[in-house]
Amino acid sequence: MRLSSIFLLCLAAALSSAFVVSHSHMWTKLILTHHWPSTFCSMEHCHPNISYWTLHGLWPNSGSFCNSSWHFNTSEIEDLLPDMEKSWPDLLKPASSGFWKYEWQKHGTCAAIADTLNSQHKYFSKGLELYHKVDLDSILKKFDIIPSEKYYTFSQIEGVIENFYGVKPKIQCAHPKNAGVQILGQVEICFNSDFTLLDCEKEFTLETISKGDWDIPMGVDKASGFSVCDHDTPVYYPPLP
Repeated sequence: MRLSSIFLLCLAAALSSAFVVSHSHMWTKLILTHHWPSTFCSMEHCHPNISYWTLHGLWPNSGSFCNSSWHFNTSEIEDLLPDMEKSWPDLLKPASSGFWKYEWQKHGTCAAIADTLNSQHKYFSKGLELYHKVDLDSILKKFDIIPSEKYYTFSQIEGVIENFYGVKPKIQCAHPKNAGVQILGQVEICFNSDFTLLDCEKEFTLETISKGDWDIPMGVDKASGFSVCDHDTPVYYPPLP
């Protein structure tokens, strides 16, 4: 092999290694995402019978499907399953672990770049820990933001969350066409990599909505999923059907 060929191979290997190192430090924020089962299931034709905010996921703000060879294994989180089934349920297929598998493959393998999240058990247990620490459902109830047939203003909901936690959340709604109202669906609360609270709007993140298979990039019709709530449109926070 000629010297020039050897040099090119070494250069390619070095560049590849550099890319892996830089990619491994890409995420700087974790997004703890809650969704409201009544809204989700009104779009997906499921029957949650759950009257509290459930955990959708713990998402790094960069990267997805970072390690396809790191397969999900429920035996690694067996001790967490009772809490997972209650707090982080699969609303579409309650008896399935498919939702958790998807969240691990898409988000967990990227979060695992951090030593504090570098196993399935660490990732899912940290998601549950932050979910219970935030306790979004109780905080909304405490300040009289409850599922109701009446409408709220966006500022009422945002104000309660922002004033209590001291950071700005990202609140997402479903937007039925020509309805004159938006439906509260998802709330994101953000953390630094050391798990301290952070304004969700302080950094740009790739916007996602939720529909069907849980996460879909923005670009589809707003009426088919969740997107950031409009500040001037009344908000419906639906009770169980």
